[in-house]
Amino acid sequence: MKKTLGGWAFIIGLILAIIIALFGINYTWPVYLLVFLGIIVGLLNITDKEVGSFLIASIAFMAAFTILSVMVAEIPAMGAMLAELFKLLNIFVAASAVVVAFKALFAQAKN
Repeated sequence: MKKTLGGWAFIIGLILAIIIALFGINYTWPVYLLVFLGIIVGLLNITDKEVGSFLIASIAFMAAFTILSVMVAEIPAMGAMLAELFKLLNIFVAASAVVVAFKALFAQAKN
C-alpha cells in the first residue's frame, strides 16, 4: 500500500509540474501541493538501502535542471515554459530529497 501511494504521488507530482508549466499557473497552492507530493514520495518510496543512491541522483538532477532552466530560457516560444518546468521539477525533487536526507541523518544519529 505504501509503495502504491508513493508511486501515485510521484506520477501526480510529475503531471502537476507539467500542467503548472504549460498553463503558467501563478497561484501558490499548486506549488505547495507539489512540495507535499515530494514529501510523500520521500517518506514512502525510498527505503533505507536506496537512501545513498537517491540522494546522489537528487543532487545530480537538481544541478542539471538548474543549469538547464537557465539555458533554455532563451529559446523562443517554449523557453520560458521549459525553464519553469525544470524549476518545478527541482522543487518536487528537493522536497523528497530533504525528507530522505533527514531520514538518513536520524538513522545515523541512532547508531
